[in-house]
Amino acid sequence: MAHTPASHRDDALTVEARSDAQPGGWARLRRYLPILRWLPAYRREHLPGDFIAGMVLGVMAVPQSMAYALLANLPPQVGLYATLAPLLVYAVFGTSRTLSIGPVALVSLLTGTMIAQLAPPQSAQAMQLALLAALVVGVAQVALGAMRMGFVVNFLSHPVLSGFTSAAAVVIALSQVKNLFGIELPGSASPLADLGHVIARLPETNWVSLGMGVAAIVVIIFFHRRLGRALVHLGVSEFVAAQVARSGGLVVVLIGTLLTWLLRLDQTAQLRTVGHVPAGLPPFTMPVFDPSSLGAMAPVLVMLVVIGYVESVSIAKSFASRRREKIDADQELIALGMADVAASFTGGSPVSGSFSRSAVNFASGAATQLSSVFAAAVIAVALIFFTPMFYFLPETVLAASIVAAVLNLPDFETARQAWRYSKADLLTLVITLVGVLFVGVESGLLIGVASSLAVHLWVTSRPHVTIIGRVEDTETYKSVKRHKVKTCPHVTALRIDESLYFATAKVLEDTLIGVAVDNPALKYIVLDCSAVNRIDLSALTTLETVDNELRTMGVTLVLSAVKGPIHDSLLRAGFVARFGQDRIYLSTHEAMKALECT
Repeated sequence: MAHTPASHRDDALTVEARSDAQPGGWARLRRYLPILRWLPAYRREHLPGDFIAGMVLGVMAVPQSMAYALLANLPPQVGLYATLAPLLVYAVFGTSRTLSIGPVALVSLLTGTMIAQLAPPQSAQAMQLALLAALVVGVAQVALGAMRMGFVVNFLSHPVLSGFTSAAAVVIALSQVKNLFGIELPGSASPLADLGHVIARLPETNWVSLGMGVAAIVVIIFFHRRLGRALVHLGVSEFVAAQVARSGGLVVVLIGTLLTWLLRLDQTAQLRTVGHVPAGLPPFTMPVFDPSSLGAMAPVLVMLVVIGYVESVSIAKSFASRRREKIDADQELIALGMADVAASFTGGSPVSGSFSRSAVNFASGAATQLSSVFAAAVIAVALIFFTPMFYFLPETVLAASIVAAVLNLPDFETARQAWRYSKADLLTLVITLVGVLFVGVESGLLIGVASSLAVHLWVTSRPHVTIIGRVEDTETYKSVKRHKVKTCPHVTALRIDESLYFATAKVLEDTLIGVAVDNPALKYIVLDCSAVNRIDLSALTTLETVDNELRTMGVTLVLSAVKGPIHDSLLRAGFVARFGQDRIYLSTHEAMKALECT
């Protein structure tokens, strides 16, 4: 039977699943070292795709990594160091076949924000802070992954991430204005404060730097959005056209470097360049623990742990779903943490999964993480042999590549969906965006998380409560406001569509007492608990108090459709014994039949 590439992957996955089913330490080792699953099942026909993808990925990563190092207020070679070892380490520990690890915009922005507050940019102290951050973040991620606590990222809701990402795009673009304009800017308390400094320094603009930077942005956007389609129309294969379209960043780096060297623009036009980049592979580095620095770094470190993981696992899942592959979220935490630890001992900085580089890897035909090994080889060759070429690389070109890369970060679609679907989510999004822009990156994100939790409490504290009745000739009970249903004068059935906890306890009390007061002929209240997933101690106490009040009013409270785990908790708490099992029914219909209301 002939196999397609997809079926080859399915065969490999079958081998992996069969091996993982084997008992013993070997199976556990394979679980924590996924390379032991895909490498023994590797097929020769995957090699061309992995090799080509690795070459393309490596060439793309060189200028991009250097640009993100500058965004992180670090020397450019740190970006290359932060890409080389993490790529190799993730290939061993990661469960995604195509995810590319290294410096990325959001993580570099957070790192740069932290460094700007504690050390001079690109200084030895800044590098030490980056090493320490990578180590702490990596160890935390490995520990969380080992404890299978990937769920902690759920505290970052989608609106918060959307607002943060959109605001981060503005912050990143503003952070590169100084390099595009060739001017110096003082540090500011908030990102938007840089605009005032830029306006004040406009007379000092280096017009050669600005012209080259704007031209580089235009070229990159043209390559990305126009050139690929134009080449396809001219008969070029889609694969070749896609690779050419993604080479805009490399093209502007080569042209900018060549022009600066030929025209000596660093001297004749005072164009700022990258300057000397040390040749050779990354050195072994040892982070220095400084308790005072760790305290100041703590808020950003927490964000790096969460943001880095959210970004990485989201990208991994999106590409894995296209091939029907499985991603282990907890193992991804371990893999990302190990990559960060590797970066800390090889002169790097905190890393995460890159969407743009992963997309290139995927589109170029990568079948396994061997493509990352080839990409690492390209970066190693660049570090050993080509660092002298970086001397004339203009900083404005690197800034242009960053600006062009973040143009797609603003998430307008989520804002539109929130406007149509949930104004509460839109409020959270806007609060996060405004907080990041006007207060600061780390403070703004914390404000967004706090607002998300506050909005959640506010929404859930106002649960939907409706009187229900039986739909004719069925055992189904629906809202009396939406359906034609049958009710009884001496029984009122209520359904509360929310868990019962401290924030909803007052609503529960007011609703039940209000129904009893408004209906003098009422003998029974049936509380349908089919939508209740939890009853906390506050709500349980309120329930018992309300039950006693209703009894003094001559009204009996009945519970129906209580879920099994909740019923078990009520048993353990002694509530069932005090309340009476005979007042708890399996379904609302059974309760209504027992109360002669059917």
